[in-house]
Amino acid sequence: MELPKGKLISIGGAEDKGTEAEPNFTLKNNLNFFELQILQRIVLETGGGEKHIEVITTASSIPEEVGEGYLKAFGKLGCKNVQIMHIKKREDTQNPEFIERIKTCDTVMLTGGNQLRLSTIIGGTEIHKILMHRYMEEEKMLIAGTSAGAMAMSNTMIYQGSSSEALLKGEVKLTTGLGLIKDVIIDTHFVKRGRFGRLAEAVASNPSCIGIGLGEDTGLLITEGTLMEAIGSGLVIIIDGHNIKYTNIADVQYGSPISIENLVVHVMAKGNHFDLKQHRFFEDVINVSK
Repeated sequence: MELPKGKLISIGGAEDKGTEAEPNFTLKNNLNFFELQILQRIVLETGGGEKHIEVITTASSIPEEVGEGYLKAFGKLGCKNVQIMHIKKREDTQNPEFIERIKTCDTVMLTGGNQLRLSTIIGGTEIHKILMHRYMEEEKMLIAGTSAGAMAMSNTMIYQGSSSEALLKGEVKLTTGLGLIKDVIIDTHFVKRGRFGRLAEAVASNPSCIGIGLGEDTGLLITEGTLMEAIGSGLVIIIDGHNIKYTNIADVQYGSPISIENLVVHVMAKGNHFDLKQHRFFEDVINVSK
C-alpha cells in the first residue's frame, strides 16, 4: 500500500467559532483562536515565511472574518504569501483561479466551522482530487486543519453528536470525510468539551479505526500517513478499539447505554509519538527509531 509523501497537521481548535458549540458548554465568542505555537510549526514545516499558504474557509459561517484573522496571525509569523480561498458552494470549486492556486501552493489550511459543510462542498471535486494527489505524491505538500478542518481529514468523520448523550446508541452520527488519512476518526475540542464518550462510541461502532481526540491549542503532525507527533500545549487522547473483547452496540436498542470491554486508551503530550500501523505509543522520536 502506497504511503503518502506529504504531511498533515490536525489541530484541536480553541475557544473559537469552530465546530458548533453544544448547549451544555459555554464558550467565548471570539476569533482569537490562533495557536501561534502551532501555526509557527506549520510555517516551519512549510519551509518558511516566503512559501505560499492557501487558507480555505469553506467550513466557516463567517468566512471573511475568519480569513482576515488568519492573514493577521500568519502575518505575525512573517508569512508574506498567504491567500484566502472563500469556497462557499460547490460551484466555486470550478473557479480556474482557485484550481491553479491549489496546484501551486505549498500549504493548505482548512479552517474551523462545520465539518459537514466542508465535506459536502469540497468532497469529490477537482480541488479535492488535486489535494489528494499532491498529498500522496509531493514530499513538501502540507495540509493543515483546525477543529472542523481537522475532523474532515479522515475517511470516517463525526458530523453530529452531543457529549452529554454520548455512549447511548445512535447519538453519534458518522459520514465520509475527505479521506486524507485512513482508519482513524478525529474529534476536536476534546478535553474542554468532554467528548471522550462521543469518540469512544464512534470507535466501538468502527473498531478498525483509531480514535484521535485533540485538545485545544494541541495538534498532531502526521507523516507517511502513520507516524503521529503531538505538538502544542495540551493533550491528545488515542482510543484504540482493535482489542475490544465485547460490546453490546449491535444488539441494544437506539438510545440504550453501550458497554465496551477492553478499550485501550493512550494520552499523548508534546513530543510523544504514536504509530498507527503498529498501534504503539512512543515516548519520543528516539524510541521510535529503535
